[in-house]
Amino acid sequence: MAEAVLGIIGGSGIYDLPGLTDLREERIDSPWGEPSDVLRIGRMGETRIVFLPRHGRGHAIPPSEINYRANIDVLKRAGVTDLVSLSACGSYKAELYPGLFVLVDQFVDRTAGRQNSFFGRGCVAHVSLAHPVGPALRQRIADAARAEALPFVDGGTLVTMEGPQFSTYAESLTYKGLGYDLIGMTAMPEAKLAREAEITYATVAMVTDYDCWHEEHGAVDVASVIAVLHENADKARRLVARLAADFPAERQPCPVGSDKALDFALITAPAFRDPALLAKLDAVAGRVLRPLG
Repeated sequence: MAEAVLGIIGGSGIYDLPGLTDLREERIDSPWGEPSDVLRIGRMGETRIVFLPRHGRGHAIPPSEINYRANIDVLKRAGVTDLVSLSACGSYKAELYPGLFVLVDQFVDRTAGRQNSFFGRGCVAHVSLAHPVGPALRQRIADAARAEALPFVDGGTLVTMEGPQFSTYAESLTYKGLGYDLIGMTAMPEAKLAREAEITYATVAMVTDYDCWHEEHGAVDVASVIAVLHENADKARRLVARLAADFPAERQPCPVGSDKALDFALITAPAFRDPALLAKLDAVAGRVLRPLG
C-alpha cells in the first residue's frame, strides 16, 4: 500500500501551518496553470503533511479566480492521498453558531463558470459524487476534535455560492428554506476535482457568521468574519496536529471508493483519446491511463 500523505488546504485566515518539522517549500509546475502558492511540505510526528493556502498568503486570490485544477494537480503530484479543507462558512441554523466546526458530508454546487473537471473533449469521464466526503477520513477528524475537546457537529450540507459578494437576504432565506446547513464560496469545484484525482476529501467548515437571515444578527461583513477567524485558526491547528498524530502510515481503502474513483469513469474509447489532454492528466489519471500505453 502507498504511504498516507495528508494534505491541508487552508482557507480564509489560515495561510500557514505552524508545527511542521523537516519543512521545505516547493513550487511544483502544473499543466493546468499556476496554483495558489508554493507547497509547504514537512511532517507532524510521523505523518507527511503538504499544506497549501487556498487564497495564497496574504489572501490575494478571490474564490472565483482560484485555479482549483492546478491546486489539486500539484497536491496529487506531491503525493497527497487524503485532503482536508479548512473553510470559513456561514450558518443557516441557530445551533450552528460562530466558532463551531461542522464536518460536512454533502455539498450543493451553485457556482458558475469555474473549471470544474480535469476531463473534457478528447477524454470524457464521469466519476461518482454521491458521497463526496470520505467517511473514514471524516471519522478521523471527528476523533481528533473529540480528543482536543473542540466543539463540532458531525455531518451537514454546505451550499457553495459563486461570490465574492455575500448573499442577498432573499438568497439566504431560500437556502435556509431548502434545509441547507452552511454556505461558503470554495468547496466547489474543489471536492469534485479531488474525487477525479482519486484523493480522499473532507471539509471542516469553520462557522464564522449567520449569513444575513438571522433576525438578531446584522448582515455579515468582513470585520465580523475576521474576528471569528482569529479564534478559529488556533483551534484548526490543534485539530490538524491531533489528526496527524493519529494518522495511519499507509493509505487505507476508502469506503466510498474515492481512491479508485476512475476505475469505471472513463468513457472515451482509447483510440479516440486526445494525446495532448492525456499528457495533462499524467498525475490525475495516470493510474488508469498508463496501462493503456
